[in-house]
Amino acid sequence: MADLSLVGVSKRFGAIQAVDGLTLAMASGEFVVLLGPSGAGKTTTLRLVAGLEQADRGSVHIGGRDVTHTAPALRDVAFVFQQYSLYPHLSVFDNLAFPLRSPLRPASAADVRRKVEEVARLLRIEDKLQSPATRLSGGQMQRVAIGRALVREPAIYLMDEPLSSLDAKLRNDLRLELKRIQQDLGATMLYVTHDQMEALTMATRIGVLEQGRLVQVGTPQQVYEDPASTYVAARLGSPRINLIARALVPGVGAPGQTATVGVRAEHLCLHGASAASARPAARVRRIERLGDRQLIHVQLAGTEQELVTAAPGGADFEPGTTVQLELLRPLWFDAAGQRIAA
Repeated sequence: MADLSLVGVSKRFGAIQAVDGLTLAMASGEFVVLLGPSGAGKTTTLRLVAGLEQADRGSVHIGGRDVTHTAPALRDVAFVFQQYSLYPHLSVFDNLAFPLRSPLRPASAADVRRKVEEVARLLRIEDKLQSPATRLSGGQMQRVAIGRALVREPAIYLMDEPLSSLDAKLRNDLRLELKRIQQDLGATMLYVTHDQMEALTMATRIGVLEQGRLVQVGTPQQVYEDPASTYVAARLGSPRINLIARALVPGVGAPGQTATVGVRAEHLCLHGASAASARPAARVRRIERLGDRQLIHVQLAGTEQELVTAAPGGADFEPGTTVQLELLRPLWFDAAGQRIAA
């Protein structure tokens, strides 16, 4: 496996700046996830690394080698696309073997069989090797698509939302499988998604993209607990972080430049109403019961602002109850949405 470095990479399509001065360094064996909504520049970044798009500015380095102007076939990368892209007329074995039969990387028939069977065991599809690709379930087809990349043992694996078309349970199962495989192989993977759970559970580090710009990079815990902006804070966390205008929660000790106060659902505590307390008042609107915990939605008194808090399953609140709010570990943001140090 190899390290990957993007230095000041930019790409424009007409009036759209798809990637804007992106700089990212990945160590060999890292699993980096680029997170962002549609149009943030995730897929374009992968295509720039693969050589399927040429950067307007900046450079791409793989294994210490400048590949900015190198042809895609010579970059030694494997790309897993969102759609399966299997050859329907071939068996699972032949689909997996296809990259190993390239004239650029000739391998003996024995080596091809050994590698295909090894990857099939990793993906737990060894019993499907002789099946036609058209007779597989969606999850099995995606495993084959991932397997076609794994057999190559490239310098870098590039993955473009490969699990997004699967149902929730299968997506969760394959997420765990893919992380296990990456760790077993020590593979260098650059993975893009809009799904925060994929980013949080799989990544060594997360890079958050906003309109082509890389606005924060860090471990999942760092990005979740110490977001650089309201945009980053809102990308991670379920339920979403509560963002409250400072004027609606006076007395919380916010720095002078604060325009918005952020508080995670697990850090918003509810207390019974008390005339002696100066805490902000709210009224319980509805409750979502989720087994061992419940999400309690409240409306700040005298406003239309709704907040949500995560409480233990046995918390004793009912719709219509008046409560008071305690903000634990609040985050401060300025008028531009940028983080203010506490």
